[in-house]
Amino acid sequence: MTNCTKKNVYIIGHRNPDTDSVVSAAAYARLKAESGETDCIAARAGKITPQTEYIFNRFKVPVPVYVPDLIPKTSYYMSGGCETVNEHTSLWGAIAKMEDCDKKALPVVDDSGKYKALLHYNSFARSVLHLLDPQKQTAVLTSASLIQSTLNAQPLITKDADTLIKSSILVAASDFESFKKMLDSHKTENLIVIAGDRADVHEYCIEAKIRTLVITSGFVLKKELREKAEKAGLSVLASPYDTSSTAMLIVYSTPVIATADTSTNPVKATDRLVKVRPLLAQSPSRCLPVVDDDNKVIGLIEENDLVHEANIEAILVDHNELSQAVEGIENYNIREIIDHHRLGSITTKQPITFINKPVGATCTLVANLYREKRISIPRDIASILLCGILADTLGLQSITTTDIDRETAEYLSNITDLDISNLEADITTASSQLDAITTGEIIRQDMKEYKEGKFAFTVSQIESANPDRLLSRKKDFIKDLDIERRAHNAVFSALMVTDITRLTSILIAAVDPTYSQVIDFPKQEENVYVLADIVSRKKQLVPLLSEQVEKLG
Repeated sequence: MTNCTKKNVYIIGHRNPDTDSVVSAAAYARLKAESGETDCIAARAGKITPQTEYIFNRFKVPVPVYVPDLIPKTSYYMSGGCETVNEHTSLWGAIAKMEDCDKKALPVVDDSGKYKALLHYNSFARSVLHLLDPQKQTAVLTSASLIQSTLNAQPLITKDADTLIKSSILVAASDFESFKKMLDSHKTENLIVIAGDRADVHEYCIEAKIRTLVITSGFVLKKELREKAEKAGLSVLASPYDTSSTAMLIVYSTPVIATADTSTNPVKATDRLVKVRPLLAQSPSRCLPVVDDDNKVIGLIEENDLVHEANIEAILVDHNELSQAVEGIENYNIREIIDHHRLGSITTKQPITFINKPVGATCTLVANLYREKRISIPRDIASILLCGILADTLGLQSITTTDIDRETAEYLSNITDLDISNLEADITTASSQLDAITTGEIIRQDMKEYKEGKFAFTVSQIESANPDRLLSRKKDFIKDLDIERRAHNAVFSALMVTDITRLTSILIAAVDPTYSQVIDFPKQEENVYVLADIVSRKKQLVPLLSEQVEKLG
């Protein structure tokens, strides 16, 4: 069973995204839009790095939207907007609207659209049964204007038409003397009298100054009584219905807020399903209104919505491992994967487009998809794609760089008129502004988690023209790396600091004392290891670390 609501497709990179990941999402979303696929949204699963921020600001490209997680939420399953009814609408009008919408519930809102209550058949039935209780005198909270609209009555005289008063209803069905006795036993200022074509009853009601006189079957007030009625200050309405139908409909003229369920609280679009499911089960109507932060109604979620597929899907760029994907991705349909890393653990429900090639950057793959589809690359997108390639290949110097990356970078350089060497220098300068960033933020801004059998480890990477400056903060790095190690229940958490001028790296690591010998690289000092000629986390470091972790099993 599928939900007919239009789906949003998030094009999203890995957690703690680097420049290649964020640029790939933005560029591929633009390609989808150029191809007529307007449902795709560029997204990112974490905070952007200073390098990435510089690139997007420089070329004035909107940064992909922040999606911290894809844990199932209300907005992913609700079937779009819904009709609402104003709190001052008559119950009759509200029920008619609910029937037109073919919904079992209808949110009741105030004049500004803010949620007040929920009208559903249970609340409606309870209220009407209370009003029609033969053991009690029928009293209805209503106004002359509500009665008029409910009956489609012809207003003859109106006085304080919008004033709501709890009024008793008296039907003039007995002989005149009996009627007089019944009327005299009521507080006439709060009395609604329903009468047919009986001038004596009309005149007595006017003299008694009742609140509202409703004349049935289309009859009207005699002309000689009109002036008296106006002076007496009552409202007179001509109902097109017979007496019994008129009496019944007046009961439904009460404002809907008086009969709706005020005990049903709304949920927000951002509420997780784990919270919403039990609330839906407890709701008499098995549905709940959905509101925004201002308490304005934006939709309705029903229990049946939860058996449909979510109204979002995903396209993954620059990763294909579950441990690196945005949290909750396993709950949704993955349409495509575009990546340049090793194959990971993500499985899909059906065949998908899976592009995985051994190149230096996902941006290389995205740029060439434009070319394969014969769609011209907008200059701003070509500019950030070039930056993405340079950032992920250390200015085309990394061991992961291929001829395809070099050719693609040259192509993008030509169509943007950007000099590769100058642009690389600018990117390097932007990425080296690390003094104002905490060690914890540096570790998390490009951290990836890996698993080998039952063992997990994390590796972050930072590029710098002055790695000694970072090493001077070693004590803080070790402290924050150990926090990450314990949070991930990992054997170790490490930070790879790559010297972009010498094309070599060092590794700062916090290791579980039980596995103190797991990292088998030359030590520069305690917790710091020399990675001679290693610059690629993906192609050089992680395979070596994986081998070392495998030996623990």
